[in-house]
Amino acid sequence: MMFDRLAIVRLSPRSSAAPTVFAVYCDEKSLSKSDRNAARDAALANPSFRGELGETAVASDGTVILGLGERKAFTAKEARIAGARLVRGLERMKASKVRLACASAFATRDQREFAQALGEGMGVANWRVDMFDGKSTTRSARAGTLSIDALVDAKDTTFSEGFARGIDIAHSVNHARRIAATPPNIGTPNWFALEAKKLARATGMTCQVITFAQAKKLGMGGMVAVGQGSAEKSLIAILEYKPTRVSAKARGKTLALVGKTLTYDTGGYSLKVNNGMKGMKYDKCGGAAVFGAMHAIATAKLPLHVVALFPAAENMVSSNAYRPDDIITMYNGTTVEVTNTDAEGRLVLADAISYGCEKYKPTTMVELSTLTGGVVTALGTWSAGYFCDDANLRERIESSAERTSERVWRLPLWKEHKDHMKSQHADIINSNPSRLAHPIQGAAFLDFFVDKSVPFAHIDIAGVANSESASDLCVAGPTGFGVRMLVDLAEGMC
Repeated sequence: MMFDRLAIVRLSPRSSAAPTVFAVYCDEKSLSKSDRNAARDAALANPSFRGELGETAVASDGTVILGLGERKAFTAKEARIAGARLVRGLERMKASKVRLACASAFATRDQREFAQALGEGMGVANWRVDMFDGKSTTRSARAGTLSIDALVDAKDTTFSEGFARGIDIAHSVNHARRIAATPPNIGTPNWFALEAKKLARATGMTCQVITFAQAKKLGMGGMVAVGQGSAEKSLIAILEYKPTRVSAKARGKTLALVGKTLTYDTGGYSLKVNNGMKGMKYDKCGGAAVFGAMHAIATAKLPLHVVALFPAAENMVSSNAYRPDDIITMYNGTTVEVTNTDAEGRLVLADAISYGCEKYKPTTMVELSTLTGGVVTALGTWSAGYFCDDANLRERIESSAERTSERVWRLPLWKEHKDHMKSQHADIINSNPSRLAHPIQGAAFLDFFVDKSVPFAHIDIAGVANSESASDLCVAGPTGFGVRMLVDLAEGMC
């Protein structure tokens, strides 16, 4: 079971049906004087309660104690886990409203950051892939709305504001997960463009779509080649967020985000085998993450100019599909010898990157994609791999990744890696058959299409974009990885 939605409200003091949640560390089982009496009954009713992370104890009147584990080990990551376990506990209680009296537990920390993390955990955990449940599904029904009052102390809104922001960001993460989970018979490139237009209308952004015909006229050889084999033609959807007010820090800055949006990838004539095609609806997770980030940025009205490019395509097999040995000319004039039609994501990304650099003159560009299986071999499912030559941008990405618990690990990109992509018949190849430095090949290829004056980062999320098993935060399926990190990065620019 899960709630339909989590709503931030101001409950009446007389609302006796709303249980109050207190938080306690396992190594400091002391509460403030005002909290003690309310929590005591919960502890007496649950003598085995130890205050471990996410553990809950409930009194007869509904008062809840939430365990936070050891104080010294409690970080924003643990706050998210605590929030996730709390919302599941409230589901089991069949609660419809609740007061959060957790601010005092975070008093010696960055209260806003930790409250935001708690809200993110509750919101992200309260999601499942059920939009395609049919008559034969017997899953338990949703539990309606959970109304949450986080403003226990009207004189200090730090906790409540942080918590509300966390719920909003979780909503954006769940938007990304919805996009990612949509199956390919529905989630086509044109469907994605319509989703982008809907988001633009709802948030005041603008949306432009470069159609297949326009891409052809513009000389986007990568977009055309990958999309020509499908009845669902490729396109680039572009969302632009222009705030009414730009902060002094963000004046003259433009953040460009690029997300790989392969709505399905068969591998083309370099066909995926041994069940490797199953799950390729998740090849649009980079675009889904950028979509979620744009939702969060526009909803929060950040005072920063942000543009997002979504190269969307289906990589199919047909008499019109592109082939190994084809040579194509890209938007920036680089010629590419196709050695592997299953290395298609970098082709559509390359055109979007070079077009974005030329058209929008960004001061920072970050690209997310499920680009290589090699990064999964290198880092497993515990970290994204990233490539960035700019020291300042590296520091900002790693700081954002640390704050949001979206782990990244820098991989090298040397001259030898770029030389490894040279072709005897064109400027470069799209994949080296030797498969040496496999995750780096994609980054080396993209490097040929980035304006060297633009600080650029390529983040390969192939190992973390979806999960085959449930975690503390997520059910099995798309994780929405990257949304929180990108939003934090944008906030840091303004």
